[in-house]
Amino acid sequence: MSKLMIALFVMAGLGLAGCATQKDTHVTAARPAAPVVPITKDAYDAAVRNADAQYKIDKDACASRSGNAKDICLAEASGRERVAKADAEAAYANTPKARESARVAKGEATYGVAKEKCDDLAGNAKDVCLKEADAALVKAKADAKVDRVAADTSQDAATKQADARTEANTAKRDAEYKVAIEKCDALAGSAKDSCVSTAKAQYGKS
Repeated sequence: MSKLMIALFVMAGLGLAGCATQKDTHVTAARPAAPVVPITKDAYDAAVRNADAQYKIDKDACASRSGNAKDICLAEASGRERVAKADAEAAYANTPKARESARVAKGEATYGVAKEKCDDLAGNAKDVCLKEADAALVKAKADAKVDRVAADTSQDAATKQADARTEANTAKRDAEYKVAIEKCDALAGSAKDSCVSTAKAQYGKS
């Protein structure tokens, strides 16, 4: 397996507890995503295939469990698969929206496991556990959206700056063209015609 694929699966495991910690009812919200390194279509396809293969391995490993322990194990396996695929999509698409979706996938995967762990509790303790899971998911989605909007805004600002520079350059060239034409007015006859033709050619005027 390439270093890239290994990295993707390491990323996929972030925020998810292992089967060995199934008794831990603490819910951790999805953490801010690290900068995503763009990948090729081939690398994306390989990551998806690896995620499918790893899910089968993880799912089979849950077979020996029973009751809620099995439910938790399956939720973890499903969550890891979903996160791995979302991370691959984020790296391949390399857009703020795709990165937001990957962070939401992490939050939802953590939420799915947390809900199953809450089933080990009863009464108010279970109710509190579920509310904490709900709150963590809401926060994860909100944080992901805020970061996406900030990224979108930055891109819009960069686009606007580029447009402004283009407009400024156009305005400058128009002004310079007018100066050149004005200078041509000091001439007459063929000299003036030649001057005007040269100015038009230089500034892209017809």
